[in-house]
Amino acid sequence: MAGLDKLGIPGGADLREALTNCSDPLAAIEEFQNENGILLPSLKPALPFLDLHGIKRFEFHTSILEQMIDKLTNHIRLLATEGGDDRFKKLESLLEKSFPVIKLKTVRPVVMCILKYLPEIKPEYLKIIFEDKELYSEAATEVKRQIWQDNQSLFGDEVSPLLSQYIREKDSSLLSHENNSLTFYVPMPKARRQGEVVQKLVHMIGKNVKLYDMVLQFLRTLFLRTRNTHYCTLRAELLMAIHDLEVNEICSVDPCHKFTWCVDACIRERLVNANRARELQGFLDGLKKGQEFVLGDLSMILCDPFALNTISLSTMKVLQHCVNTDTLPRENIDLQLLIRMMALGLGAWNMIDSQCFKEPKLDASLFTKFIPMIVGMIVDDQIRVTASRLSEDFNPANLPVRLPSELYAEYIIDSSIASLLAMYYSLQALRLKDRIAACQIIPTLMHCENDRAYEDTFLHPFISYLIQMPEEFAYEDFTSVVLDDFLLPAVSRESVLRHLLRVLWYVHHKISPVRLDRVMTTIKPSNEQSEASLSVYQQLSMKISSYTPSPTAPQQELDSPLMNVPAPTPAPP
Repeated sequence: MAGLDKLGIPGGADLREALTNCSDPLAAIEEFQNENGILLPSLKPALPFLDLHGIKRFEFHTSILEQMIDKLTNHIRLLATEGGDDRFKKLESLLEKSFPVIKLKTVRPVVMCILKYLPEIKPEYLKIIFEDKELYSEAATEVKRQIWQDNQSLFGDEVSPLLSQYIREKDSSLLSHENNSLTFYVPMPKARRQGEVVQKLVHMIGKNVKLYDMVLQFLRTLFLRTRNTHYCTLRAELLMAIHDLEVNEICSVDPCHKFTWCVDACIRERLVNANRARELQGFLDGLKKGQEFVLGDLSMILCDPFALNTISLSTMKVLQHCVNTDTLPRENIDLQLLIRMMALGLGAWNMIDSQCFKEPKLDASLFTKFIPMIVGMIVDDQIRVTASRLSEDFNPANLPVRLPSELYAEYIIDSSIASLLAMYYSLQALRLKDRIAACQIIPTLMHCENDRAYEDTFLHPFISYLIQMPEEFAYEDFTSVVLDDFLLPAVSRESVLRHLLRVLWYVHHKISPVRLDRVMTTIKPSNEQSEASLSVYQQLSMKISSYTPSPTAPQQELDSPLMNVPAPTPAPP
């Protein structure tokens, strides 16, 4: 019971001294109990009844103490939430009297409760809690916030496991072979930010602007170190989760708040419509001199794979609109803004790394040469589909596969914007199950700038669309394009191997046995690769070996009297 003496309450030392100096120990103990027990006259006659029921005095006093602590903590909670203007002074006075016994486990909950509701705790109290691991672990998050804001390394140690967990969860949703559909981009933004990690981070930050800034700094640093765009996603989700809770203390000081809010609405609607486009353009054009640094965070918001996906899908819709209305892409204002935002998102890493906060300069030839090539391919695809519908003799399968021009290849090799447009044109071809268009565009993807087409955030929808068209893998040209020309050349990468295993999991029965056997031999994981890859490969091998085609149902004979009726004789010409 160390610490009671500081409150003027006799403790173990006093009892030891009384027993040492007394002549009758039993009388000394009884006297100590009478002086320091519960001083309630009506209780004394009732205590013998507890003895008769075999209830020890220690158990009785412990239960009384627990009830008193519950009532006291509830009273403290009410005082902190419903008290008057002087409620914090009362709590500080109570803390000053009770803090000396904080290391006494039985009464510690009371002290911790007082600390939880104090908006500002004295540094000497925080120092004692910080230096004692047990006290620190039991302290409420509200108390820890006041310790963290002056100890960035400690806060980093607390946040780091959550950030690692977030990245693992994102990778798992991208690479899982058990999903046969497009699952990564499906959840709505508000549902995504209800995840465990985001909610824990929001709780750790509370309304503390300093802690919020620390988390943003961690995310920028990790993004620079790893180039992992999931940190950009977390940056946006964190701000919008705080927005959902209406924490104005943070939203009002983050210059990206309204911009992120607008981008979040576009992701929710899966489209950057004309009104949103004007609003976003107003944010970008409204940056004043001296605020250029804000572009770094805005570029991170746009680098979020969910934002880039929405922008890219919107761009393809605008290009389709240009085809339908017979207008030139370079004359479309919405397209110019979408490409501008795409350039900002794709250039986020370089901007933050160089600390040169300027919008990337757009190459005019993108609008005058490359994008018209994409539009031309869309037109060719539509003509081919329309011709096959109008003419029974027209067979698209007989058409030769024509790869895009060398100029097209030069653009996707050098330009991240051109690469992203080519990638989403290929996704459109797969979504429409246009095998000819896919065969023409997929072989070029391996040349995309900075191997952009091998990023997990693209391969996930790419593979998901492939899984939805298993019948096309019966065609040798399509299988060769997907496997030989795109996936197998990069199969040494762990993530590409996982995506290849995922598509084989669902379409292996449509691939010729000879080719399938050759592919499985080629992609067999080595000891250097992860256990997850080896496990999925082994499961896939077992699935292939145990696969038996569904038997063709025999044609049933019709038992009908009409079958015995002779066929009518043709009329003479």
